[in-house]
Amino acid sequence: MSALGRTFPGSGKGRRPQPASAFTILEVLVVIAIIAMLTGVLITGSARMAAGHVVTPEDTFWKSVVETRKSALLSGREIHLSYVDKDKDRALVARAPDGSEQRFTFEWTGELKIDFLSIQKGASAYLLAGQLIETQTIPFVTFYGDGTCSPFRLQIRAGGEPRIVVIDPWTCSLVLPAATPQR
Repeated sequence: MSALGRTFPGSGKGRRPQPASAFTILEVLVVIAIIAMLTGVLITGSARMAAGHVVTPEDTFWKSVVETRKSALLSGREIHLSYVDKDKDRALVARAPDGSEQRFTFEWTGELKIDFLSIQKGASAYLLAGQLIETQTIPFVTFYGDGTCSPFRLQIRAGGEPRIVVIDPWTCSLVLPAATPQR
């Protein structure tokens, strides 16, 4: 009893004070984990939607060049890259001397023709429906263990005009066209 003769709730002996209502650490961690999972799903889904562009034959070619060159560098051996077109199974195939191979399949559904061209001057060509088509082809290109490749050009015909891509044999990358002089 207090000095005035009143008793206060909870002041009796044996009574525990009421705990304050709050979240436990486990509940907080579960909510954070659920939010993190939902965020991951949203980010992955939006990245897939943003990356929904069509994979072009040039994209596949450059992926094959990077991977074949890397394989040649890591193994220290020559690897041959060739184009295979059998029964709508179109792919660039990298073959190592031990017989192992890596395929880079084209997702392109339209007309597609890939040719590796000799870099020699005066190579053969013909005019077809207003398009200059080169005919001095080579069966494969070689990527060497030192990071270089055989000199070649690539001719891609993917439903439209043929496109010629010149490859630098020292870096196995695109040779940029010379800048036109400005007047």
